[in-house]
Amino acid sequence: MLSNPKISIITVVFNGNAVIERTIKSVLQQTHFNIEYIIIDGGSTDGTKDIIKNYQSKIAIIKSEKDNGIYDAMNKGLLLATGDYVLFLNAGDELFAADTLANVFSSSTNADVYYGNTAIASTSGKELGDRRLKPPTSLNWKSLKYGMCVSHQSFIARRTLCGFYNLDYSVSADIDWVINTLKQSSKIIYINSYISKFLEGGISNTRRSKALKERFSIMVKHYGILQTLWNHFFIGLRYPFHKLTYKSMT
Repeated sequence: MLSNPKISIITVVFNGNAVIERTIKSVLQQTHFNIEYIIIDGGSTDGTKDIIKNYQSKIAIIKSEKDNGIYDAMNKGLLLATGDYVLFLNAGDELFAADTLANVFSSSTNADVYYGNTAIASTSGKELGDRRLKPPTSLNWKSLKYGMCVSHQSFIARRTLCGFYNLDYSVSADIDWVINTLKQSSKIIYINSYISKFLEGGISNTRRSKALKERFSIMVKHYGILQTLWNHFFIGLRYPFHKLTYKSMT
């Protein structure tokens, strides 16, 4: 059993000068000190690299070069990671509080996956509300048949169980990755608290048509065509306004 697990936190960014600093600060303020922080920059030209450079003494690995998209960058991060666990926290996303990781690992130090709740934040950092799809208290790979019920940014997985992202999917490979990781996992623990703040309007929101097509293809691959068609019909009945991504806190 690991008494002080090492977690590799991987941030990928491209021209994110408006949001990258708050992501970095949320990692560096963690009271859990066994962190390997990795930043993969896609060759930013907007000053992002200068911001990262200000914190380079506290960042384990910084890699800046052109890539073939967000999931190619994430794969580069996985290749460099050496932690017991991995967490992807992209530019603009934040860990919820300074003691977030300490609380996660205090619950148990031998899980394959830890997952928890996610808040939505605006580009200015304001909390907008909860993610509309709440994580179930019991999670396995079949739980995602109705959609991404757990946020990528609130999903901490044992590194040795994680494969690489499938680059055939340019927008929704994270869903496929989470399902594949859960298939390899036995002990999956729900942390009944917030793990991350997710930046409103991610890649799948800005390219919604492409995202929906890829998600359908991923669901068919894992659950079969008949089950996927039925699940989409069920979702349409249960969530007629499913395009909304969060519930307001006001």
